[in-house]
Amino acid sequence: MFSTVLSSGCSDAAGLAGNLFAFVLFVSPIPTFRRIIRNQSTEQFSELPCIYALLNCLICLWYGMPFVTPGVILVATVNSIGAAFQFIYAIIFIIYADKSKKLRMSALLMAVFAFFGMVVFVSLRFLETHLRQMVVGYLSVFSLISMFASPLFIINLVIKTQSVEYMPFYLSLSTFLTSLSFSTYGVLKFDPFLYVSMFLQVPNGIGTILGIVQLALYYYYSSKYGEGSREPLLASYA
Repeated sequence: MFSTVLSSGCSDAAGLAGNLFAFVLFVSPIPTFRRIIRNQSTEQFSELPCIYALLNCLICLWYGMPFVTPGVILVATVNSIGAAFQFIYAIIFIIYADKSKKLRMSALLMAVFAFFGMVVFVSLRFLETHLRQMVVGYLSVFSLISMFASPLFIINLVIKTQSVEYMPFYLSLSTFLTSLSFSTYGVLKFDPFLYVSMFLQVPNGIGTILGIVQLALYYYYSSKYGEGSREPLLASYA
């Protein structure tokens, strides 16, 4: 009995920590979008990371809902916040993009919501509880895996430029802590799509490793070459 209560308390603590660290991760693109607003141009920034992030947050939000997966509501709360941030970023991008990017971003945004609406409709209308959890879980796996392009771009850019100006320290730290927290949350919840040897836990494990690599690169290049004097940008949006 005591061990069950302790495990539940630890998992909730890990989930709450993951929510906190994820919030820092969600606000980390703000400097990039402040620059877009200030210059009234999206310049060479890509809309794809924002679209990938929005789709990922929506699918994971749906997976964490009680009528899909009972007992992992903290997955839903963190991704609802993330979806709101990514939607705001997408609107800012549309406002300040040139005509071709504006049309492409608008089409992608509508496609994301159409796909999410289809997932919700099909999972509620045609899938019973266990199958619903499995299908949405697999979809969340695929959407999470697509998110790992951004850290890889950042790592590659830091090595090429030998500068950490494109990789702010708190972005790297929050990436690592968010992945680690939800990895722990998944283990303690024994959820087949959150557990370490199963599905969602694999992406979270990769995210933790990539976070460690980013922190190591930050320490190496900042101590060797300094942090640089230019305004930091987020490579995931470049």
